[in-house]
Parts: sequence; C-alpha cells; structure tokens
Amino acid sequence: MRILVGALCASLWLLYAGQVLSLVNWGWAVRLGLQDLGDPNDLTHRLDLWTARFDVLWLWTLPTAGVLMLIDHSWWPYAAMIGGGAYIDGLGRYMFTILGLREQGVWTGTPRDWLATRVIFLPVMVLGGVAIAMGLAEVT
Repeated sequence: MRILVGALCASLWLLYAGQVLSLVNWGWAVRLGLQDLGDPNDLTHRLDLWTARFDVLWLWTLPTAGVLMLIDHSWWPYAAMIGGGAYIDGLGRYMFTILGLREQGVWTGTPRDWLATRVIFLPVMVLGGVAIAMGLAEVT
C-alpha cells in the first residue's frame, strides 16, 4: 500500500510543474490548457495567478512525501502528514473559494474547467487524507 500511495503522491510533481509553469510563463500554461487566457484586469484571473504563487511555495510537500514513501525513508510518515494536510487545505480552500464566488454570481472558467477541477481535486484531496492516515498509523 505504501508503494502505491507513494507512487500516486510522487506523480503529483506533474501538478506542481504545471503551477510552476503558470507562475513563470502564464502564456505557455494557457497554450497547454493548464490555465484560462482571461483578462489580466479580471479579478478571477488575478486570483488564479496568486493561487499559482502560493502553490509553488507549498504544494511540493505531498510529492516529496511520495518519493520518501517509495524509498522508505524514515521521515516519510511526517512528510505524508504535512503534505496531505497541505493538499487538503490548499485544494479545499480553492474549491470553496470558487463555490463562494459562484454563489455571488461570479463565474470562473468554463463548465469543462469546473468538471476537470472536481475530477482532479477531489481524488487528490482523498489521496492527501490517505497519506495523513498512513503517516499517523506509522508513527503511533
């Protein structure tokens, strides 16, 4: 189980790389379909840019935990708890921000983007919860 969860967590480096690209070169991220073109003066566009900045600072934690799981490093349980918490918090906060904006009549992205967000974010949040549970089980 540790190897499977570790591999899934380590694969999140792709998600992290997408956020780094969004931060470094928004135009490339748009061309690759990772971000919407958006109007640079639009509130939701600016929110996405700030989200990318935050993600680059914090969302390396769960992929790192995955690598530590794969090599069975003694720190993997702690990294898994920190990384899992970071992903649950970060992705959950983003999803609820979008829901709050929609409730106020501010629509972000396309329906396809919202579907992709749910298809990606919810399973990754569950993965974060599994990583936390595994880390807790290992240290107790």
